[in-house]
Amino acid sequence: MNTEKIGAAAGALWARLSESGDDGISLTELKKQPGLTSDEVVAAVGWLAREGKVSFKAQGRRSFVALSECATAF
Repeated sequence: MNTEKIGAAAGALWARLSESGDDGISLTELKKQPGLTSDEVVAAVGWLAREGKVSFKAQGRRSFVALSECATAF
């Protein structure tokens, strides 16, 4: 895993999240992203979080990730 791969994964996740609506997607579902390992997904979510592009919410034991209101195109 390297920075280039994580950046590409972040772009793929941003595209997936942009289609999901305001409720977002569970972290468990995001980890099933085709072509990405679980570690790459988690690193990509961290990348997007650091840039302020995603928000998180917990529902019981599940964590959901959604694009933040101020997220712009990746």
